[in-house]
Amino acid sequence: MVFFPPLFPNLRFLVIIAAVLGHSAAAAAAAAAATSYPKQALPHKSGYLTVNSTSGSAIYYTYYEAQNPYKNTRISNTPILIWLEGGPGCASMTANYFQIGPWIVNQNLSLEPNPGPWNNIFGLLFLDNPVGTGFSIAASPQEIPRNQHDVAKHLYIAIKKFIALDESFKTRPIYITGESYAGKYIPAIGYYILKQNTYLSNDSRLNLAGVAIGNALVDPELQVVTHAVNTYNLGLINDEQKTLLEELQVETVGFVRRGNWSEAINARNKVLDTLTNMTGLATLLDFRKLIPYQDSVVDKFLNNVEIKRALGVNESLVFKGCSDTVADALNDDIMKSVRYMVEFLVKEIRVLLYQGQCDLLDGVVSNLAWIKKMKWEGIKRFLEAERKVWRVDGKLAGYVQKSGSLSNVVVMNAGHLVPSDQHVNSQVMIQDWVLERELFAGERNEDITNDFKDLVGSSACQQCADCYSC
Repeated sequence: MVFFPPLFPNLRFLVIIAAVLGHSAAAAAAAAAATSYPKQALPHKSGYLTVNSTSGSAIYYTYYEAQNPYKNTRISNTPILIWLEGGPGCASMTANYFQIGPWIVNQNLSLEPNPGPWNNIFGLLFLDNPVGTGFSIAASPQEIPRNQHDVAKHLYIAIKKFIALDESFKTRPIYITGESYAGKYIPAIGYYILKQNTYLSNDSRLNLAGVAIGNALVDPELQVVTHAVNTYNLGLINDEQKTLLEELQVETVGFVRRGNWSEAINARNKVLDTLTNMTGLATLLDFRKLIPYQDSVVDKFLNNVEIKRALGVNESLVFKGCSDTVADALNDDIMKSVRYMVEFLVKEIRVLLYQGQCDLLDGVVSNLAWIKKMKWEGIKRFLEAERKVWRVDGKLAGYVQKSGSLSNVVVMNAGHLVPSDQHVNSQVMIQDWVLERELFAGERNEDITNDFKDLVGSSACQQCADCYSC
């Protein structure tokens, strides 16, 4: 059964949160939020998208409409961002309340407005993917996908059903975003959508316009061999330790090339565990941090019965930020490459790859290793393109390198969870990339601008002005 809850009274929901959590600070935050941010405090839609009507397995979703739809853009054309968390088996609801949603759960278990929500000018959809993750339901462990093709099939069904919920969704461009192990999910669903579109009529196709992947695991064989040299160059290990790590990395690659996937992931884990022990770091996700990311606060928040009711979730479900069951199901998939899918996507749609400067797991050096190996006619131009300094409000935010349909961003002072570390800058990044403005403007925007200038004085001029802000 598919459950689509009605829009909840905003004030009621916020008061429930404050009362249940029993914090005066939470009550004050709820009262302030009800006054200043009533429309953004709750999902516009939430519930379940059934992916197997026989068994009842379903993907849980929450959707937030754009707070301030982009000027000169009709709501029917306002882009929709879809967020997929990684893991494998980690819930997108964590990113909702810890990174990019309109409200963030703080360490006091109360809500506070996100200074850089990704639904500022775009619609924002979170999917707990795959089934068995977060609030999503797997009718049995056998229903959980074991490979990216099956992950993509479920996501495709869920996205199609979501689009069918509102007539206006059909015309809106879709951008699929996410981070970490979603570096496998996003290319897989993007590849699947574009292949399916070739068999469908125009009005039945999904309007996929681009994908954006942060701190991605895409080609594990190429990425695993970067850890030793990267950490060594940062001064975190010495020559002897570097040599030991390199030996472990070579062993991992050997398992990958022999197709021994279970041993390959065990070997990679040994590389990462050894690196952690050598450096003494609290987390490889950000070498600056003295304690790991505190995102488990979202688990406590979402396991409150009243909050689950308000979000349209079965009260008996226990929310876990990351599911061991799902991780086990996808264990043999982890070390397989999806680089060929990215190579296909970049020929058809726009691709953004971004990394936090301080991530030692899937950071800048790790991603550059596979980007350089891409089989794409534009890769030489991309690698030779100018790397531009990126500033937000006059302050250094990072670096942007772009050519054709491919953009890469290094985000300063951020780790693996870029939007959590840089709320505002990540918001600026995704908005500028989607709208192709500032450092993301290029050949395509120049062509559109020239077309617009050619139309000045013609009857088509106003039509162009309605859809493109010059």
